[in-house]
Amino acid sequence: MRFLWPDLLWLLLVLPTLAAAYVYALRRRKKEAISYTNLALVRAAMGPGQKIRRHLPPALFLLAIGAAIVATARPTAVVTLPSQFLTIVLAMDVSRSMLATDVEPTRISAAQAAAREFINELPKDVRLGIVTFAGTASIVQTPTENREEMLAAINRFQLQRATATGSGLLLSLATLFPEEGFDLQAAVYGNGFSSGGASPLDRSAKKAAKKEHKPVAPGSYTGGAVILISDGRRTTGPDPIEIAKIAADYGVRVFTVGFGTVNGALVGSEGFSFYARLDEPTLKAVASITGAEYFHAGTAAEMRKVYDSLNKKFALERRETEVSALFSAAAAVLALGAMILSLLWFRRRG
Repeated sequence: MRFLWPDLLWLLLVLPTLAAAYVYALRRRKKEAISYTNLALVRAAMGPGQKIRRHLPPALFLLAIGAAIVATARPTAVVTLPSQFLTIVLAMDVSRSMLATDVEPTRISAAQAAAREFINELPKDVRLGIVTFAGTASIVQTPTENREEMLAAINRFQLQRATATGSGLLLSLATLFPEEGFDLQAAVYGNGFSSGGASPLDRSAKKAAKKEHKPVAPGSYTGGAVILISDGRRTTGPDPIEIAKIAADYGVRVFTVGFGTVNGALVGSEGFSFYARLDEPTLKAVASITGAEYFHAGTAAEMRKVYDSLNKKFALERRETEVSALFSAAAAVLALGAMILSLLWFRRRG
């Protein structure tokens, strides 16, 4: 547990002072009681139960003050709560390297089967959008809660040449934030995008004439997330590391999945062959920059486990939450209890 306003905890020093004042008042009353001719009879009349009754209401009131002080310091705790994710964008690599058979029957077939299981297990209040990327990126399904439309989109995947991982990620962000006016044409076709030039955010902001976006903490956006699945290295389009920095500025977490065996595989297509190998360092960097996680799936079974793990994250997530209200409620209950017990036990009758 930590506190947003820790300086206010100094007020807790009031508690020992109040306790000392209470003890002093008791001792003073005890001295005044010496005028009784037989103190033994008074003690016998009080009994152990009476002593507890005498001190319990003040003790409850003291605890109420302490809980109220803690509440004013705004405590936070990491708790498991229902996820607030509303929209997930699944960005799927559909480059021809997905024809590799190191994952049976092929990478693309195994990925589609696992994606269908993922969709069937999605929480009901989660919307899913689907983006594919190869040489270019495209939206095959706008965010929807309709499971049939999601499954139909998975079946429409068409393999293409090249791998524009950055384009797929930028289009995923545009799907989450359509009002931001990202420069999608430049990203998809590679106009003016390079790892050494100006960032895609700078270019898109100028062209769209939008007000400057104020960066937020990475991973702080609770309205959605991106799941990016790739089996190879980027061959065209913007640098995914640069796009990941944009995602981080918007607080969007990008969970990345490296699909296929670590050693890669030889792929034959349209009369020529090439070697497809994972770019794990880039995928790990994208996840790290955005405050998310990287997963590796070398088999169809592992891919299903990755999706299952992600589904659980979107159903329940652990996050830091302010719990001031709990301490405030506790303070109110303790103070009310002290008042009620005082009225019941010490009410004077005329």
